[in-house]
Amino acid sequence: MNKTLIYSLLLSILMVAAPHAGHLPLWVSSLCIALLSWRAYLAWSDNPLPKRWLLMAITFASVGGILISFHTLFGREVGVTLLILLTALKFMELRSPRDAMVLVYLACFIIITNFFYSQSIPTALYMLATLFVIATTWVHLHGQTIALKPRLRIASILLLQAIPLMLLLFVLFPRVQGPLWGMPQDAFASSGLDDNMAPGSISRLSLSEEVAFRVSYADKPPRREQMYWRGPVLWEFDGRTWTPGRPVAPVAPQFTGTAQPIDYSVTLEPHNKTWLFALDMPDKISVPANITYDFRVVRKEPVKARLRYEARSFMGYHANLNEAERQIQRALQLPPSLNPRARQLATQWRAQTVAKTGGANDAAVARAALDYFSRQDFQYTLEPPLLGLHSVDEFLFGTRQGFCEHYASAFVFLMRAAHIPARVVTGYQGGEFNALGNYYIVRQSDAHAWAEVWLNGRGWVRIDPTASIAPARVELGLSAAVTNNAALPFMARNPPQWLRELRLNWDTLANRWNQWVLGYDTERQFAFLTRLGMESVTWQKMALNLAAGVGLIIALFALFMLRHLIKRQPDKVQAAWLKLCRGLAKAGLPRAAHEGAQDYAERIAAARPEIADAIRDLAARYSALRYGAVQDKRAQQEFLQCVAALKT
Repeated sequence: MNKTLIYSLLLSILMVAAPHAGHLPLWVSSLCIALLSWRAYLAWSDNPLPKRWLLMAITFASVGGILISFHTLFGREVGVTLLILLTALKFMELRSPRDAMVLVYLACFIIITNFFYSQSIPTALYMLATLFVIATTWVHLHGQTIALKPRLRIASILLLQAIPLMLLLFVLFPRVQGPLWGMPQDAFASSGLDDNMAPGSISRLSLSEEVAFRVSYADKPPRREQMYWRGPVLWEFDGRTWTPGRPVAPVAPQFTGTAQPIDYSVTLEPHNKTWLFALDMPDKISVPANITYDFRVVRKEPVKARLRYEARSFMGYHANLNEAERQIQRALQLPPSLNPRARQLATQWRAQTVAKTGGANDAAVARAALDYFSRQDFQYTLEPPLLGLHSVDEFLFGTRQGFCEHYASAFVFLMRAAHIPARVVTGYQGGEFNALGNYYIVRQSDAHAWAEVWLNGRGWVRIDPTASIAPARVELGLSAAVTNNAALPFMARNPPQWLRELRLNWDTLANRWNQWVLGYDTERQFAFLTRLGMESVTWQKMALNLAAGVGLIIALFALFMLRHLIKRQPDKVQAAWLKLCRGLAKAGLPRAAHEGAQDYAERIAAARPEIADAIRDLAARYSALRYGAVQDKRAQQEFLQCVAALKT
């Protein structure tokens, strides 16, 4: 086996397997590197390959190790690990061109597995470069005498020729929804907000620069301080953690908008949860989803792929003015015997309000709580101290340092202690405007928590206690609110303008890639084909168009490759020689299919001595004119005259 070919195959395998290093167990990566290095050394030193029994032993031991590591032999992670490990073992027994061809096919298949983990533009470009290396290796396999530059040129031509077919398949091939590999549960990762809130749960998210979703508005967008993206609503508190609680009997939400609606579209990144995000308060949504009694937008299935939907929301509203009594009682529950000082403070506010107004005034109690947060020495920080059993008391009267979840939790506790129905709402607040793409980017670092209280005659009202402590968080963003932003990611610390613009430009490109390439789902495919003029799009029509398109592309390439046969002028020299051969065949001396001009002339000379000199001269002239580098028109004319003068 050619050493250069072995090294080229080694490079191909390394390039397709390298992106998987972070997904493979450490021992698998180490074993693969050892096997590939061993085979490269054997090729360099011309030593014999290892015995088959040794490779079989390594194979069975490796499969056993994978079974121990993953506790199964099924699923995406296990499948990819097995494929890469067995490819490295196949490289160890590389002996013949057939083995090399198998490795080329395996490398092409591993390229696909990289898209199970990432479908970004850098991944696509890297896989294209890897495919180019594999194509060059394939050309070398079939022509080991071809120099490097011609191999690169041939590989480039092959990839360019594949582009029309690739585009046709992309447009017409049926879209496949769901996981591409193995078990559905291991095909998607979970990220973003959870359905519970405890101290530190949201502040940890604030350290992530990952995109949660992107939003574009149909008309003028709302102000940043109005951009509250509603997610999970939390009702029950155990002293430390807020949860949605037990599902209640279905109650239809009551909603009345008091301002102009805002229409917008959201491109939501997969988070493997059932809820969608909408501006507070949502009224309509374009995808199959329900708006629950507490105004969450929920689907039946988790969001396992990027999802685009249109929605409408009202910035002014009355929500559940006539709330069900069981919901009111649910919004008043507190764990017994916890946080006595907070309970006493809330009771004191209630008594003071009654004394001033002569009756219950829930809104005044809420204002008293906000005044307490703003007047006391509370701090907004990403790194608050740990809290103990009486977490609300310790926060209100001790540490007074917290993130949005601390303030939302303490405020709702105080409201319930003052007999005011309240609940916690988590989601996102704000967003970064991208002027180039004319949309807003909402990142995980924009995760936020706020409160809602139910007021008689007004329904559920949003109150954000964080705005009383750090109004810059709501108006300008997280980096403007925290005093020490060293804990934030670099790009969240107000980087230089040129760097920020560079990131936004890249996000615009990535967003268009997501919308037009990764987001080309069944719905968009049908819409696009309808715009192209294909009426009543069906799978049968798509299959027929796909077959016709493939046939047309193949026919065009065939015509292009055979164009020299169509445009070439008739070869008079060859025509005269073939005519002479036909005359000799009629005389009983046919030319064999494998017989060249010189050999045929020698056989004719032996059978017909009277024309021996003439036929040898004609064969020599024909070979020179047919295969020589220089074509002489005078010599061609003389050849034609000699053929005409010869009597067969």
